[in-house]
Amino acid sequence: MQKHSAKPTAQLLSAALLEAGIRDIIISPGSRNAPLIIEFTNQPEFNNLSIVDERVAGFFGLGMAQQTGRPVVLVCTSGSALLNYYPAIAEAFYSHIPLIVVSADRPQKWIDQGEGQTIRQHEVFKNHSWYNVTLSETGTEQDLNVLKTAIETAFKRRGPVHINMPFDEPLYQIVEKEFPETGHIQTEFPDKIYDVAFLEQFEQKWQAAKQKMILVGQHQPSEFLQLQLNKLAEDTSVIILTENIANVTNGKFINNIDQVIFSLDDNRLEDLKPDILITIGRNIVSKKIKQFLRQHQPQEHWHVEKTALPPNTFEALTQHFDTAPEMFLSQFLFLVKPVTSDYQQKWLNIKQKHKQIHQKFLQKTGFSDLKSFELISQNIPGGYMVQWSNSSTIRYAQLFDYKPDIIHFSNRGTSGIDGSTSTAAGAAYASGKPVLLVTGDISFLYDSNGLWHKYLPDNFKIILINNGGGEIFNFIPGPSQTGALNEFFATKHQYDATKLAEMYHLGYQKVTNLDELQSGIQKLFATNKQAQLLEIDTKEVDNAGVLKAYFSNLKTRDLK
Repeated sequence: MQKHSAKPTAQLLSAALLEAGIRDIIISPGSRNAPLIIEFTNQPEFNNLSIVDERVAGFFGLGMAQQTGRPVVLVCTSGSALLNYYPAIAEAFYSHIPLIVVSADRPQKWIDQGEGQTIRQHEVFKNHSWYNVTLSETGTEQDLNVLKTAIETAFKRRGPVHINMPFDEPLYQIVEKEFPETGHIQTEFPDKIYDVAFLEQFEQKWQAAKQKMILVGQHQPSEFLQLQLNKLAEDTSVIILTENIANVTNGKFINNIDQVIFSLDDNRLEDLKPDILITIGRNIVSKKIKQFLRQHQPQEHWHVEKTALPPNTFEALTQHFDTAPEMFLSQFLFLVKPVTSDYQQKWLNIKQKHKQIHQKFLQKTGFSDLKSFELISQNIPGGYMVQWSNSSTIRYAQLFDYKPDIIHFSNRGTSGIDGSTSTAAGAAYASGKPVLLVTGDISFLYDSNGLWHKYLPDNFKIILINNGGGEIFNFIPGPSQTGALNEFFATKHQYDATKLAEMYHLGYQKVTNLDELQSGIQKLFATNKQAQLLEIDTKEVDNAGVLKAYFSNLKTRDLK
């Protein structure tokens, strides 16, 4: 006999999760969720983690699920605690990461009646989740059925679901009994296979086109996809554009998109316009490629991704292949043959010229954000996972090359600055890999609670680029003309991470010049006795001016 909460719905939930092979539970403290805490902590099969801040817990779980590909369960008490999950829920929804949110609740009769910690929890995430249900308190067959549906939906949709569970007092009773029977729960959903006759109509269009582009957005590392794209790159009518978070690389790919197309005028862009565009994966970082393809639209745009929400990013979508890219390309590559064209070479010629300009400019560049990212890219050891925070950080990251065995992630579902530290910590905990978080000061300070737990591994590294505010607002046009730049856009500050590193027991370095930076990076990766934080203080540098000069140099020196 096993110990369980006396609440039958708590017993049903744990039985269903175990049947589905779900083991990771992140619990935030409370009283109304006592039946869930009792249930999960009495079953040794579960890996229970305790994280106080629900926003951190949400993103930590997202980082775990990002790495395992399996749902992570988030458990909280009733009231506003639940709402703190919302940023992570939205990110999981758009990044296709499975989360199961389980919230304790008061009985329905107490909602809106002035009872403490009661809000309208039913379907509170309905705009950004795939399934929402409020159970009864009795553990009926209907409760079991909807629990199974919720779990299966998390696997099938690869996104968040919400299970709301009302509990009346008493909350802390324990009983001994066998697990309830749940029956089979489906967790595997095969990729769609297309009929060859259907694909042949697209093969004909492909063969007739002389200019074909494949744009790979955010994607999990995939050796099979890498091999397939390598094969497609042998076709001179095909150019493949990627970003670091696409996790594919090849000398024939355009892997620094903004560096290549920033300086090109409309005539040259029109000449480079693809007849057919295939997009793979999720969100694209480069604003320039979005502008290019919206203004110079392809005749055909095919998006290949297993999703119920195919994005029409370039307002030109003509076909969605609702399957894994590897499955689609496995079929499509058997149908198509190379087409002779100068399209790929035109792109590669521009890439080569701009790479030379890039290198010459960086040779003359002093201590700055831009120079820091060059040194970071050159010194990350092979085998590392890098988690990039949003805003300037992920954009700087696209300008540089990396070792092919480094893998890259970023929260690009909603592209928010919140949760980057927490996500990286969850990914490090779940993967067991050495992980580097590269983050800006606003993102780091915003998510400083992301270090408030005991699950940071010793090989977790943070590089903090502290330029004293939201530097991106000094670069983009508009904010400087408002009169509110420093206080309300860039939010200038003089804080550093010294006290936070001390509080959270991180090894800490702060560097303020190029020599210190070079030695600091080497020390950062050489130390594995505790989690490390390297703070690069560039507050005294005109970083926006350096970046503007970089892009201006690409433009003025572009060879026609």
